Amino acid sequence: MIELDQAYIDRLIPPRRAESDKNDYGRVLCVCGCVGYTGAAYFAAQGAVRMGSGVVTLAVPEQAWPTLAVKLNEPVVRPVPGGADGTLAADALPSLLALAEKADAMLIGCGLGRSVGVEAVVSGLLRQAACPIVLDADGINAVAAHKNILRQTAKPVILTPHAGEFVRLSGMRTPSAEELAAFACEMRCVLLYKGHRTQIYTPDGTAYRNHSGNPGMAKGGSGDVLAGMLVSLCGQGLRAEDAACAAAWLHGRAGDYAANAYSEYGMTPGDMLGQLAVLLRRYNTKEW
Repeated sequence: MIELDQAYIDRLIPPRRAESDKNDYGRVLCVCGCVGYTGAAYFAAQGAVRMGSGVVTLAVPEQAWPTLAVKLNEPVVRPVPGGADGTLAADALPSLLALAEKADAMLIGCGLGRSVGVEAVVSGLLRQAACPIVLDADGINAVAAHKNILRQTAKPVILTPHAGEFVRLSGMRTPSAEELAAFACEMRCVLLYKGHRTQIYTPDGTAYRNHSGNPGMAKGGSGDVLAGMLVSLCGQGLRAEDAACAAAWLHGRAGDYAANAYSEYGMTPGDMLGQLAVLLRRYNTKEW
């Protein structure tokens, strides 16, 4: 197993070019949120913005659009059809596929909720979208009953489950490293298994372990920030496994910075977003 450290991650993050514009840093689509879970969509979209994406589009059920359109300035917030319960309706799929055609990478899942409509939309996007996909939270829950769909995607999906989501997906409560590796190979996915020492497994059997992060990150919204960072790096052109490694390490280090600034008890996912910006000064092209 490859142990991640700062030197390893530094090799993955390229410097930004002087002659460049927003189109050089990726267009990402976040399919997230529903009525009652707008915070998850907010943190995911802001995670992508803070990680450097050129353009971030957030697609949400129309009932959640007024809230998120007011809360977010940098991302483009697009309303799509929602059901009576405020989650995605099945007929949102054509609109989402049209948005996905313009995306370099797509995140599905943060705060989507659970419904028949969500399951239909997630399955349709996995089958038909051509861009790399990060599947998180309720996106994972939506395919738990038919996980073989993960083998039908145009490119390997990056899954980001915590232990509870992985139980629902695989039936394994305390998976060993060997079982996690076998799952990634069988499902043809990059598996980012979140925990105290997050582990990453690839379809070819390579494994990584992250060593950044602290207990103050165990709060709602932290995983959404990670998902946004991850899709941002995918959209900027990093290989799926490199994006997973870099996002896991930088997310943990931003959490460490936040703990030092505000304490493990008092830090929030919003603090992590702010500290991520400070952390990323490391990759400036020069001291301004």
